[in-house]
Amino acid sequence: MGFSIALIIFSLLLMLLVLMHKGKGGGLSDMFGGGMQSSVGGSSVAERNLDRITIVVGLLWFACIIVLGMLIKTNS
Repeated sequence: MGFSIALIIFSLLLMLLVLMHKGKGGGLSDMFGGGMQSSVGGSSVAERNLDRITIVVGLLWFACIIVLGMLIKTNS
């Protein structure tokens, strides 16, 4: 039960973090106005931290799925 709740929380958090990323261009973000970017080279500290947090939450989400799959397999 605890891993199911954690999976739901990590899923919602991962969706929020992905939507917070700035569009890099060439994708669907250009269609909805994401193509207007400044020509500043490199990423800001906030963007790099957002990338790191997104990766960590994604790894935790993946680990929850693996653990839930193993629990379901051993219970059946």
